[in-house]
Amino acid sequence: MTELRCTLCGSTSLQQGFIEDSGQSARGFSRWVSGPLERGILGGAKLFGRPRLQVHAFRCSECTHLELFAYDAD
Repeated sequence: MTELRCTLCGSTSLQQGFIEDSGQSARGFSRWVSGPLERGILGGAKLFGRPRLQVHAFRCSECTHLELFAYDAD
């Protein structure tokens, strides 16, 4: 993987972390879902058969900007 840079200030001082999801029935972490949001009958997002990737979060130590990435599984 190439060296990550902050898209706001250009710093390479990025701290890895994650975005917590603590909502009802949450698994504790966020995922990126392919395609536009579609809601089911009960209001929840339709997810069946849609690709999902774990969200990787990085915080810039210089300017505090957050960078989010969803890497393809290799």
